[in-house]
Amino acid sequence: MSLYESELVVERREFAADDVLALTLRHPLGEPLPAWEPGAHVDVLPAPGLERQYSLCGDPADRSAWRIAVLRERPGRGGSAHVHEQLREGGKVRVRGPRNNFRLEPAPRYRFVAGGIGITPILPMLAAAEAAGADWTLLYGGRTRASMAFVEELGRYGDRVTIAPEDESGLLDLPSVLNDVPEGTLVYCCGPGPLLDAVEARCPSGVLRVERFRPKEQESDGGTAFEVELAQSGRTLTVAPEVSVLDAVRAAGIEVLYSCTEGTCGTCETDVLDGEPDHRDSVLTEDERAAGETMMICVSRCRGKRLVLDL
Repeated sequence: MSLYESELVVERREFAADDVLALTLRHPLGEPLPAWEPGAHVDVLPAPGLERQYSLCGDPADRSAWRIAVLRERPGRGGSAHVHEQLREGGKVRVRGPRNNFRLEPAPRYRFVAGGIGITPILPMLAAAEAAGADWTLLYGGRTRASMAFVEELGRYGDRVTIAPEDESGLLDLPSVLNDVPEGTLVYCCGPGPLLDAVEARCPSGVLRVERFRPKEQESDGGTAFEVELAQSGRTLTVAPEVSVLDAVRAAGIEVLYSCTEGTCGTCETDVLDGEPDHRDSVLTEDERAAGETMMICVSRCRGKRLVLDL
């Protein structure tokens, strides 16, 4: 699968909250950027060896620009610090994508829950739900009001949005939005892992859609060896314990798209033609895992002795 990749110009940078920098990116020649839908993210490659995923949080109808928001993580791995300190207006940055593992599915009712920088993929979802005439609410939490991005922008939605900084309101009142969820409602949540875990524990099966910025903790070990047949390449590889399918495939000289190597971004999603994957990603829904039609080869393994992949 070929993805759009280009150097884009930082047209505008502004702080959306304490330590949250919003960047507006355009093509240097004014060319239209690829279309995207709410929930999509892009890979930002600000410097050699640095690659991070950020949700698009602007207007999908505006093909002239993309907007992302970057939380400066303290401590972090260097990506957010580089964006905050080195990317200036008029500068260029390489961007790849978009991809979408967090699509807004049609529904008559939505309950949105966001924590901190998790508001970014939710923002365009609110506009889409509003335009569709859906019944929706947003519960949005953060450490302090000053740390919560786009609060003023959310003001246009009135009492559909509940802003709940922890220093003012305590922990998010999840029962207020998740108890007695009406039939036909979908719940969308993005934010830190403990929030997602708490929402998952309260939601009925099948109604929740989440996006994780960090991988969900796994109890499984490195697993046992198994064989992978690569249908397109006509090769069969042995994947040793503690070696990922991705690493085994690349070691065999077969190039595949990948990014996070943690099972969170969805870049390495690969079709499964035969065999049962042992899913260890943080992307696929329970229904998608049960179907076993695709897997994230950077972290997932095999429940049996053999997989056949469309590679």
